[in-house]
Amino acid sequence: MPVPRPVFDQNETLAVIAKEQRISAADHFGEPLDLWEKNLPAAFRDRAPRYPKLVLYETNHHLRAGGWDAHERLKDLALDGTSATVLYPTLGHDAWRLDDLELQEACIRVYNDYVIEQCSVAPERLWGLAMIPLGRIDHAIQELERCKKAGLRGAEIPVGQPLDNSYSSERYGKFWAVAQSLDMPINLHINTGTDRIPQDKSGLLPYGVHKFDCMRVLGDLIVSGVMERYPDLKFVISECGSGWIPFFAQEFDYYMMGSSRQATLPRPPSEYLARQVYTVFIGDQVAGDLAEKYGKTNFMWSSDYPHPACTWPNSAASIAQDLGHVSEETRANIVCNTAAAVYNSGQLPPPADPAPTDYQPLDTWNYAVRTDYARVGVTA
Repeated sequence: MPVPRPVFDQNETLAVIAKEQRISAADHFGEPLDLWEKNLPAAFRDRAPRYPKLVLYETNHHLRAGGWDAHERLKDLALDGTSATVLYPTLGHDAWRLDDLELQEACIRVYNDYVIEQCSVAPERLWGLAMIPLGRIDHAIQELERCKKAGLRGAEIPVGQPLDNSYSSERYGKFWAVAQSLDMPINLHINTGTDRIPQDKSGLLPYGVHKFDCMRVLGDLIVSGVMERYPDLKFVISECGSGWIPFFAQEFDYYMMGSSRQATLPRPPSEYLARQVYTVFIGDQVAGDLAEKYGKTNFMWSSDYPHPACTWPNSAASIAQDLGHVSEETRANIVCNTAAAVYNSGQLPPPADPAPTDYQPLDTWNYAVRTDYARVGVTA
């Protein structure tokens, strides 16, 4: 049970937070449904990913034009008082599940080209991440370098590791080294990668709970020495919440430092977590309760726009609920400064644009769809 919070004036705090600068550290594209059909090379086009059941403006994750149109997104950022956004895929994540490596690489390149184009509209506000296919490391490095040169802010790889090539494998060493040299943080979003573990249908806690994947990947990266060998490489675990991290660090230290593996690392796991790992939450009351002690430099907030669970267009109220009781300094780090450090060399973006006075934000924001997915035949 969360600890009681200090009493504060909700209205006064909300008014303060509404004026504070914020960066959403994990938003998404709702990619055009025909992106791959139109843009894949001819040799792959007949196998392009297709989404016949999805409908723009009506279907889960495709409710706002800002999902696929950068100019519309900028309006929605202004309406929510947000200065900049870190951008992940939605449909693009499906490419990692393709068995054909050449098709996978082609689909990911199409997605990255789209991100580069969209972010070029306002690079000071739209901070895109490059999807990276890891089947061929030399190709992965080439794509990483290409996307860095084009202005993207980091690399995204699946949180679900291949069973035969986990991230502890030496085969990734050259990739980690190049990512570190380019200052391209490694981003791992929940529910990405091969669905290799069957879901438990018994009603008990399933094996696929995303915190498990996050813990597993962090464990592999730390215990194998990846973070020791690449001390300047940043890792972002996205949309997994943050409140679990302090307990995970405590338990990891306890079991690691009392095992035979202790001799393989010069420092406890908690130090790697504090030095190189960042976590992103949407709403997390426990993270807010622990923020002053554990989250000042490692927790980041996001709105999750334009997904149905997002806090848009009321992000200030959501931040007030989780972080209204913390110091302004800590809150500024979590909602703004840490994201700027990870993705923009510590430089803050311009303040949020004024909200357009002639723009109706809810015209195409179907609240019925957000709360009743069955109406359009999709799964929440």
